[in-house]
Amino acid sequence: FTLNLRHLILTQLFVVNYCAAPVAPNKHKPWIETEYQGIVMENDNTVLLNPPLFALDKDAPLHYAGEICGFRVHNGPSGSASVQFEAVVLDRSTGEGLVRSKEPLDCESQREHSFTIQAYDCGEGPDGVNSKKSHKATVHVRVNDVNEFSPVFVERRYEASVPEGRLFDRIVRVEALDADCSPQYSQICFYDIITPNVPFAIDNDGNIKNTEPLDSKRQRVHTFWVTAFDCGKNRAQADTQVVVTVKPSCKPGWIGWTKRVEYTPGSGSIPLFPSLHLETCEETVWNIQATVELQTGHIGKGCDRDSYSDRSVRRLCGAVRGEVDLLPPPSPAANWTTALPTLPSSDSSLVFSFNGSNHVAVVPDSVVSALSGDHFTLQLWMRRGGANIQAATTQTRGNRKEEETIVCSTVKNDDSFSHYSLSVHGCRLSLFYWPDVSAARPVKFLWKLEQVCDSEWHHLSLSVQFPSVTLYVDGVTFDPALIHDNGAIPNPAPHQRMFIGACWGKALCLWSLVKYIGGYHGLLSGVTIRPGSVEPHSVVECLYACREGLDFGDLETLGSGMKVHVNPSQSVLVLEGDDIESFNRAVQQVTYRNSLRFATPGVRPLKLTTSLRCFNEESCLSLKQLEGYLVVLQPDAPQISLSGVGPHLARPAPEFEGPRGVPPFPRTKQTCPRRPSLVSICVLSQFNDVSCPLHHLLALMSDAVAHTLDGCEVQPLGEELNPEREELLVDMDVVRERGLEIINTTAYIAITGAESISVYEDVLRSVRYRLAKGSARFERRFRLSCSEMNGRYTSNELTLEVNFLHSLDSLYHPSHLLASQQQFLHPSHHAGELSGHTLPNPHRNSVVPGAATIIIMVCVGFLVVMVILGVFRIRSIHRRGEGSRSGAKEGSSQWDDSALTIIVNPMEVKTRSVVDVSS
Repeated sequence: FTLNLRHLILTQLFVVNYCAAPVAPNKHKPWIETEYQGIVMENDNTVLLNPPLFALDKDAPLHYAGEICGFRVHNGPSGSASVQFEAVVLDRSTGEGLVRSKEPLDCESQREHSFTIQAYDCGEGPDGVNSKKSHKATVHVRVNDVNEFSPVFVERRYEASVPEGRLFDRIVRVEALDADCSPQYSQICFYDIITPNVPFAIDNDGNIKNTEPLDSKRQRVHTFWVTAFDCGKNRAQADTQVVVTVKPSCKPGWIGWTKRVEYTPGSGSIPLFPSLHLETCEETVWNIQATVELQTGHIGKGCDRDSYSDRSVRRLCGAVRGEVDLLPPPSPAANWTTALPTLPSSDSSLVFSFNGSNHVAVVPDSVVSALSGDHFTLQLWMRRGGANIQAATTQTRGNRKEEETIVCSTVKNDDSFSHYSLSVHGCRLSLFYWPDVSAARPVKFLWKLEQVCDSEWHHLSLSVQFPSVTLYVDGVTFDPALIHDNGAIPNPAPHQRMFIGACWGKALCLWSLVKYIGGYHGLLSGVTIRPGSVEPHSVVECLYACREGLDFGDLETLGSGMKVHVNPSQSVLVLEGDDIESFNRAVQQVTYRNSLRFATPGVRPLKLTTSLRCFNEESCLSLKQLEGYLVVLQPDAPQISLSGVGPHLARPAPEFEGPRGVPPFPRTKQTCPRRPSLVSICVLSQFNDVSCPLHHLLALMSDAVAHTLDGCEVQPLGEELNPEREELLVDMDVVRERGLEIINTTAYIAITGAESISVYEDVLRSVRYRLAKGSARFERRFRLSCSEMNGRYTSNELTLEVNFLHSLDSLYHPSHLLASQQQFLHPSHHAGELSGHTLPNPHRNSVVPGAATIIIMVCVGFLVVMVILGVFRIRSIHRRGEGSRSGAKEGSSQWDDSALTIIVNPMEVKTRSVVDVSS
């Protein structure tokens, strides 16, 4: 209203002045607003400005000088506004103007425009002389959108597949776009399923879900159409098609699991899960972890202990000799373990039980004196808690928390004493070491180990080279934390002493009585100590190395993002990854490996535990543990065949009475192309036609199938050896050189230890049988047998009959031989451990002497001949004349003049059967 009033007044003044006054000079510039806001509709060209475009001039109502002749448009920031827009004067006297575009505008190409505008008056005359211009005003023009476009779907067809029987929040999402520039017309306000009677619904965001569980048997494929509307109610140009395939019900889990897996010995490595794969039913997972566990419960402790004893394993691993067994089998020479209870074990080594109170082994001083020095290696098998062990009734809750001592020892080093003790406390293992009890400060080495308290068998190897201490648990090195113990520690007794299963302490009143403190509660086996240099790492790894367990096929084919880990005992394998396809390929490469020559048959329980992690943790899949078992089939048993002299060995009796006796299994002339011997041992499993079993086969067999015996036994059949008249001698130098052990009694000779066949051949050939002088024996029978792999496989029993050849004169005068007997020395008894001694005991049945039978038959035959000759002579006397009788006398005198000396010397059998030990 104000503007219109102003324009009316100016117009009246202009009319008055124009009619009355003469032309006046142009003194003032036109005036316009400084800024204008404009709106123009898309596809239109007229701009509506706010405020309206008016130019005022103070020279009004003068003609020309007070009139507005035009507006001029200048470029804005974009530089093109002067081309797109123009301003025109609607009324020169009022200065009203109009802004318009030269052509229709497009909101989608440019939504806003800016430029400047300037007004010009008409000057001092009709020709526009001395015209003036106003200041520049800014004009902002916004192009309003028109709903000219319709929605367009991104895809013409959408496909999805879902398992049956479930309701889903979203099966598939459709999407449409609108090309309009404004939010009002460019947004999709809603979607609609235009196909009637379908069990699906769609929301305003395009998410399609099922309204009822789908059944693949009733309808496998659902097809329907969907349209879209923008907020201007424009419908999509073309509808889209949605196809939903219903899959049969999906159960997440492992597919292709085989509960039973068979392994044929000698197959090397076999895949455990060749066709196993994981089905997640399209659940999105970002981490998968599978744990495969193989339980080798058939093994008493550690790996391969069912094949060889601890001592044999040490020999096969190349351990330095000189170890001292602190828990040997009870015997007269090793009686400090007699009172300890033992438990059955699948291998040949003894397992000792300790109850934490009165089960203690006190090692004799004679053994401790050989263990001096601050360099030693202590090895043992330990199982905390044990099996079927009742805790002492006097234990209290507080006592159970005390340290449990495994080994406690004080040894003499030159002029000083050192003390150490190995203990367990909770899940910690500690070594307390005092290098000099009179001067140095004690040091405690501490390890925190889960293996100490998991109630499973573990192998500990402690190498002390003070001040360096190295601990191996199951072949893995663990670093200790050093603790300098400055507390009050009672000084050990100043003399050598070693306890197993506890430590010593003195009572307060009677210093002469010793009580046990810190008793160990659990199982121990194979406790050995070797003074001197420490055990090499390679030997320690070999002692615990497994030849049976889990493995992974080819690490190079392991997909990206996959990880695999196997524990030292190869009983647990862990796979981890984030891609299902790569994970399935990796699971199929998990293998079982068994490199034992004769795998232990039996069942190995097998478990597969799976853990999944999803983006939506609440709905993530949970898979149950799978259980199965691996069956190792019975391997082809090796046939250990013994052959040699036989079945008789006849020698003159004086040869047996010599200082060295006669070898029952001697070395004689060559009986096969490569090695002369009367005793041959061969192990055969692949060859049946053997003329010289041992050496021909050893040339054909590779190192992988070379066999190792662990024991041979020679037994006298019938009555045991009479130590006053006979004995079996063994070359102890050969036995010691080979590192074997021997037990020599009147009932048998047992040679034990893992060694090659040729070594056992040499030892057996060194066995000699000796008689006392004047012993009236005619024969003695022996039985030889050998075994392999802890006595699991035994040989045939080679029986040898030894015949003693006597003259007939000596047979008629046995008292003469008895009178010349000398006192016979008793055979020496060598105490030793009979590891793997499972050979059958001999039957003590008497045997009829073979030589005596021959002599009796010869005598009877001789008597028959004499009777026949006598009858023949009587008849000759009656039939013949004097000449014939004289001839008979001559013949009779010749018979009487001859000495009646008959020597029975049966020829030694030349045919020799070859001794085969076949594997």
